[in-house]
Amino acid sequence: MTDYSTLLPQLLDQEERLQFTKFNSDDALSLGLKLIENAKAYPKPVVVDITVAGHELFHFSMQGTGPDNNEWVRKKNNSVMRFRHSSFYLGQYIASQGKTLQEKYLVSEDDYVVHGGAFPLIIKGVGAIGTVTVSGLAQQDDHGVVVKTIEEYLASQQ
Repeated sequence: MTDYSTLLPQLLDQEERLQFTKFNSDDALSLGLKLIENAKAYPKPVVVDITVAGHELFHFSMQGTGPDNNEWVRKKNNSVMRFRHSSFYLGQYIASQGKTLQEKYLVSEDDYVVHGGAFPLIIKGVGAIGTVTVSGLAQQDDHGVVVKTIEEYLASQQ
């Protein structure tokens, strides 16, 4: 059984800590390549996507992924940009309410999904400007790869 009283604050803390002071195409390339490297530790292939203001700055599909992975990326990104939280947080929050996404927010699962793997690309003092997304693993692993990689990337920038 999930302890939402512990998990939800931890997920919100990640969003508070993992913020950029700037982000451009060069950052997207460096972060995207690091995401690919970190994802290789898992036995399944993934799609990696970094999008800012609707503009795809980085997208890579490992051998063995398919169009469904891209559809998951699209839906996860839509959820993050609408609700301004990670898709994993959204899923856990909605589960803690005992509801579905459609019941809670009246949005269609044709365009939104609350499975982990999409994280808001947040600029300090500005807010969420885009998404960093991994799709192909179990949702907690998709989320974990993104969080770990952003942590490493931000630490390397100091």
